[in-house]
Amino acid sequence: MATRTGIDQNALIEMFSQASAKQGEALRQAVSQATLGALQGRELSLANIRSVLKSVTQAASIGAEQHGGRPAEVEAMLGAAVSGMDAALLQAVEANRRALQQFVDQGVGLQSERLQGALADLEKMESTFFGSVAKAAQSSGGSLQGPWQQVLESMKLKGSDTGMQASATVEQLMAQTQSGLRDSRAMGLRAAQAMMDSYAALVSGVLIGMSEGLQKGAPAPTAESKGRRR
Repeated sequence: MATRTGIDQNALIEMFSQASAKQGEALRQAVSQATLGALQGRELSLANIRSVLKSVTQAASIGAEQHGGRPAEVEAMLGAAVSGMDAALLQAVEANRRALQQFVDQGVGLQSERLQGALADLEKMESTFFGSVAKAAQSSGGSLQGPWQQVLESMKLKGSDTGMQASATVEQLMAQTQSGLRDSRAMGLRAAQAMMDSYAALVSGVLIGMSEGLQKGAPAPTAESKGRRR
């Protein structure tokens, strides 16, 4: 069953329902790939991100419920699902960073409402992540309420890679615009502003290009602020 987000929920459900205690990393990678693939197929807006996270969370819940393992096993599986979604969103943040860097380099400053909106969306990435998963998890079976709550509370306590990278990206770009580190040689301000009008589609294209690079052996993006706390 493929949802409108392009996610094969049946495949994820089956994987979770049949997972062994030693397959946590396989679950994490499967969720990450499914989430990333769905994000690549649409404009990278917060609304679309919420939709994708909802589909993945629902599939993980159904599969975990069918698994019927002990609470600790179920919690570990759900933890792998959240970690996989975090890994995919980390790449989405990096795609935003690369796209925004182009505009900052071309002279788009903080006075641009479009740039302000894009930075605001980046700052909301972690809350969108947690909120979307929590909302979808609420509709899961009663036996999963406890494990989901434990997983989400643990992630919120330590902070997600997505949130840390998003914060670092916003700080970096704001510092560049405020200090005047801009280069408008390649593109005029008007042209850059016009490109900002289709920003979500541009970021989606950047994300696809990043993934193609990874498939050719390029290193995966990492959180520059790994280990930092917001």
